[in-house]
Amino acid sequence: MTFMDLAKARYSVRKFSDRPVEDELLRQVLEAGNIAPTGKNNQPQRVYVARSEEALAALRELTPCTFGAPTVLVFAYDTEAEWKNPLEEGIHSGPQDVSIVATHVMLAAAELGLGTCWVNYFANSKAESALHLPENEKILLLMPIGYPAADAAPAAAHNICGDLEKTVRYI
Repeated sequence: MTFMDLAKARYSVRKFSDRPVEDELLRQVLEAGNIAPTGKNNQPQRVYVARSEEALAALRELTPCTFGAPTVLVFAYDTEAEWKNPLEEGIHSGPQDVSIVATHVMLAAAELGLGTCWVNYFANSKAESALHLPENEKILLLMPIGYPAADAAPAAAHNICGDLEKTVRYI
C-alpha cells in the first residue's frame, strides 16, 4: 500500500469492537510516534495509555467520544521540555510536536489494521486533573484506538475534499 492509499483509506473510527489491542501492535504504534520529529528533538510528548477500567471510566465521564474503544491514548506535552522560540515570546513547539507524534501514531495504527479517532471534544484542564497529570503537562488530544466494529464506517463526508487551489497559495 502506498502512503496515498493509506492516507485515503484511513478514517475516524467512531465504533470499536471490544477486542483488545495486542501489546506488540500497541508497541509498534507507539514506536512510530516515538520516532516522530519534534522541535530540536526535545521530545516533549507524553503519551498515556489508558487501559484500566478506572482510567477509561474517567475519560468517559469527560467525553462521549471514546466510542467504546478498549484503549485510549492521551497525548500531552511537557511545558518544561518543549522548544521555546528565542525570537518571539510565547511561541513554543509543544502542541505542534504532539500533533506530529499523534499523526505518526494514527497512520501507523491504520497500517496495522487498527482504527483511531482524533478527539478534541473534552475539557482539557478537567482531563489533566482527572488523570492526575503533573502541573507542567498539558493534554492536547485523546485518541481512542482499537479494532473497528464490524459495522464501523467512515462518516459521509470522509472523502469530500475541496479543490487544492482553494487551500494552497503560491507566494
